[in-house]
Amino acid sequence: QVQLVESGGGLVQPGGSLRLSCAASGNIFIIYDMGWYRQGTGKQRELVAVISSGGITNYSDSVKGRFTISRDNAKKTVYLQMNSLKPEDTAVYYCSADVLPIGIGLGRGDYWGQGTQVTVSS
Repeated sequence: QVQLVESGGGLVQPGGSLRLSCAASGNIFIIYDMGWYRQGTGKQRELVAVISSGGITNYSDSVKGRFTISRDNAKKTVYLQMNSLKPEDTAVYYCSADVLPIGIGLGRGDYWGQGTQVTVSS
């Protein structure tokens, strides 16, 4: 099995910062892309940022210049540094990883964390 566990969410005032972390564990052979998605109330889940195993990053236009995604391959962990937060950033943030598990018959697939709430409000 593969597990992803997020941490670091919370309540922050507009203009503030938060850092999210997501650690992968379990029977992992290779982790390819890792990313962050978010889902606001009544909205569809959307991509926030993604990073390849080689460190190539891609961001949604709404967070470009404010958020930074990074990863530590040795720790199987991806981070999301969020600066200059706005009320419209309020959402549940989900971590995702494209993983090839260890095990006969287990194919490559996308795994998700349970989500962490980020609320931006004064």
